[in-house]
Amino acid sequence: MKIIREFSKGFWKENPTFRLVLGMCPTLAITTEAINGIGMGLATTFVLVCSNLLVSMLRKLIPDKVRIACYVVIIAAFVIIVELTMQAYFYSLYKALGLFIPLIVVNCIILGRAEAFASRNQVAESLADGLGMGLGFTVSITVLAIIREIIGNGTVFGIHVLGSSYLPFLLMVVPPGAFITLGFLLGFMNMAQK
Repeated sequence: MKIIREFSKGFWKENPTFRLVLGMCPTLAITTEAINGIGMGLATTFVLVCSNLLVSMLRKLIPDKVRIACYVVIIAAFVIIVELTMQAYFYSLYKALGLFIPLIVVNCIILGRAEAFASRNQVAESLADGLGMGLGFTVSITVLAIIREIIGNGTVFGIHVLGSSYLPFLLMVVPPGAFITLGFLLGFMNMAQK
């Protein structure tokens, strides 16, 4: 039961984007297209799950004085794996996400989960937490990206859904559009919570 609770909290109660408001740099920068949201979300999920798993397994071996440095090294190793894999097999997505892939190393969601959860819990709970938080992040930035792409371009995953006569609302594909969309989604989440 505890594993299910740890997994599910990332989707609503402690959603990294809409509840904890963490990881805003990639959230606002790369969500111009839905495919970018899924790509960044899955890359972050992989790093989050693997780093939570390793931190939890090594939690009693890592000295307190160097724990943050050790967490960063662990996270960086998994980010390199993601970066090289994307560069080899998903090159167009790799180019679209650009600098934000290596910046996963310093994403506060991942470092925060390693410090606040994985370093204090068993492997199974840490795995469930990492998977839930990662998938919650993936869903939230993909929803944000879909809204921005539909309004900004009239497409979803590059497919025209609003017809060829739709005049794109270009504000949605520039940074202010990300802030506006995020603000509306945060407001919706707060209203739904009440």
